[in-house]
Amino acid sequence: MANKKQEKQKGSDYTAGQIQVLKGLEAVRKRPGMYIGSTSARGLHHLVYEVVDNSIDEAMAGHCSQVTVAVHDDNSVTVADDGRGIPVDIHPTEKVPGVELAMTTLHAGGKFDKSTYKVSGGLHGVGVSVVNALSEYLEVEIRRGGSEYRQRYERGIKAIELETVGKAKGSGTSVTFKPDHEIFDDLEYSFEVLSDRLRELAFLNKGLRIILEDERNGKVREEYRYEGGIAEYVEFLRGGRTALHDNVCYFDTSKPEAEIELALQYDQGFGEHTHTFVNNINTHEGGMHLTGLKAAMTRTINDYARRNKIFKKDESLSGEDVREGLTCILSVRVMEPQFEGQTKTKLGNSEVRGAVEAAVNEHLSIFLDENPKAAKVIIEKSLSASRAREAARKARDLARKKSALEGGVLPGKLADCSISDPSMCELYLVEGDSAGGSAKQGRDRGYQAILPLRGKILNVQRARIDRTLSNEEIRAMITAIGTGIRDEFDIEKARYHKILVMTDADVDGAHIRTLLLTFFFKEMRQLIDAGYVYIAQPPLYRVHKGKQDFYAYSEREREEYVKRLGGNGGDTKGVRIQRYKGLGEMNPDQLWKTTMDPETRTIHQVQFDSEISADRLFEELMGEEVEPRRKFIEKNAKYVKNLDV
Repeated sequence: MANKKQEKQKGSDYTAGQIQVLKGLEAVRKRPGMYIGSTSARGLHHLVYEVVDNSIDEAMAGHCSQVTVAVHDDNSVTVADDGRGIPVDIHPTEKVPGVELAMTTLHAGGKFDKSTYKVSGGLHGVGVSVVNALSEYLEVEIRRGGSEYRQRYERGIKAIELETVGKAKGSGTSVTFKPDHEIFDDLEYSFEVLSDRLRELAFLNKGLRIILEDERNGKVREEYRYEGGIAEYVEFLRGGRTALHDNVCYFDTSKPEAEIELALQYDQGFGEHTHTFVNNINTHEGGMHLTGLKAAMTRTINDYARRNKIFKKDESLSGEDVREGLTCILSVRVMEPQFEGQTKTKLGNSEVRGAVEAAVNEHLSIFLDENPKAAKVIIEKSLSASRAREAARKARDLARKKSALEGGVLPGKLADCSISDPSMCELYLVEGDSAGGSAKQGRDRGYQAILPLRGKILNVQRARIDRTLSNEEIRAMITAIGTGIRDEFDIEKARYHKILVMTDADVDGAHIRTLLLTFFFKEMRQLIDAGYVYIAQPPLYRVHKGKQDFYAYSEREREEYVKRLGGNGGDTKGVRIQRYKGLGEMNPDQLWKTTMDPETRTIHQVQFDSEISADRLFEELMGEEVEPRRKFIEKNAKYVKNLDV
């Protein structure tokens, strides 16, 4: 692991000759999405991560103790480290300095030479050259061998030769780049997004100091360094949830197939918060390491309970039972990871499964034997979860039998669409019967289905599965969508590929929307991953004069329409403004035109940059503890507009 410095394997004599060239730089600028995912804000932030990943690789190899990321006034970024410095000597076959090769050649990097980097993260050598290609300019400064060197590139092309600028103490690399406005739709970096990822990297690399500085709007500086590594990460993620046992179960072991690090702790909550990483990459689609972890936990906890005669006759726990209330981080380092899945974040190395399973069996058994009080409360909680799951199963079976007797009937209040192709179909989840009535009348019956929801659905963040499934509105949604939930979830059975949350533009509507998003995140997260969940945005105002009619989605738009119709400031000159507080206030044709017509509506796809950050946010907003919610409101109150109470 990083804390063991990985024996500094031959890395001390890292030279240009160890940079292996796989293929020349292609036209990254023509198809940037192929390399960084998108040219939206997500792709913009990815540039920073790619440069940071090179510094993290130095840290994992035992040669770097500090990384600094600075966002400048013009949204250019500097990433500096105290690693060995990118090689500046001439490459034996390419006849250019090593740094120039790394900056201008796709698939060129020291991480392809296993004597230089045993394991590495990022895009495996693609990273820094792609950042160079997609930047207006990139300047690299290197301290190495007592000298300081510098080189500049513009849109991926060398602007000046590598030059020696003087003497230098120590070693390290500093890369400054400015994303290209010709490539990116959004050039504004989010401090929160960068902070989340850098904090995560600091937790995953025990003892590494990472500093984030933001020079925009006054200087903000945060520093992340965690001697406890992922054991501290588990406590951070648990947040306000009350722990069932004081000690975090932690181990760090090395096997031929992988280096394995695990930390876990149980709390009084009902959710599962398991996050897995491979070479610092968040494998949110899971994979072989997660499969090994789950199998080992189920087996080890059952074995302990039987061995200590905690079970009654024929009792046993399922995997879902033993993971209720669990916060867990599994971090593995693999020499040659094979990634699969839709977003290439699912580990496919089959040998890692056995290695993780054996390691968890051994070390979790030791933890339970050495902490009998903790073992007892964990098993008692798991048994309680098992009883709740059995009650939920009986309720599901009863509902299925009833549905079969009724001929598999969908919820009675669902106004379904006539088209049967899910890729063409939309389901609107609408707040209240009044709005539901308008939506049913205004919709296109061919492809738009309407499901009115009465009142506020259950807060699933605080509920066990049996209570969740006893909620009538939740059962109606599950039946209408068709995929099932949790372990029974099957995306192929989705009856609609667009599920739109349509609530009033007031406080109650915002609360209902948050409750629905909590439900999808906790119980049907794959719908969000697939891009099926959307938020419909109804207008806030209707601005009209005579036969002229406009709908405004913000105060700025409202003022623009008032001026267009002859009003000015406080003098509206016959212009009438209607503030919509509820969808039911709109006529069916108005609701169609503003919120449901694909030609004119505004809808927002639900996405999350970080699964872990989203998990923490839902816990803050919807969890048992009041204090985190109060702090969130205080921090974000200044951004609130159009608040109706």
